[in-house]
Amino acid sequence: MEKENLFLTWSLIDFHKMIQQVEFSLSAKRRGFHLVTSEIEFHLPKLPEQGILNLFIQHTSAAITINENSDPTVREDFEQSMNHLVKEDEPFYKHTLEGSDDMPAHIKSTLMGFSVSIPITDSQLNLGIWQGVYLCEFRNQGGERKLIATIYS
Repeated sequence: MEKENLFLTWSLIDFHKMIQQVEFSLSAKRRGFHLVTSEIEFHLPKLPEQGILNLFIQHTSAAITINENSDPTVREDFEQSMNHLVKEDEPFYKHTLEGSDDMPAHIKSTLMGFSVSIPITDSQLNLGIWQGVYLCEFRNQGGERKLIATIYS
């Protein structure tokens, strides 16, 4: 194919229809790991036949991840493990004005991550049978958490 024809072919594709973006908030949750797959799906538009969903959390003291969706003790063990790894009131913390849970929340959110990508198949999120999306709330009083969902089709 000639270079000019290749450019013409690409220029005719409407890329705006290939990417959708939705912003929404998850309801306030207490400190801990919370299964929020259904709450996220509620806020999403009709999904394409195939694609990828990227979820990004707009906060520095909470995170989003994917893990076990069946046994709630997994979420309890995550909370206990993170609290064991990153403790409150460490004497070397300098960022302390926002409370004893704030600096550890920043560290934990960096360790867990700010985004996940999930394949879309047959217009549904293609998570494994035992997988669910978690909101990892690291503040005692975190409030609503804002997410951006970007759908690529």
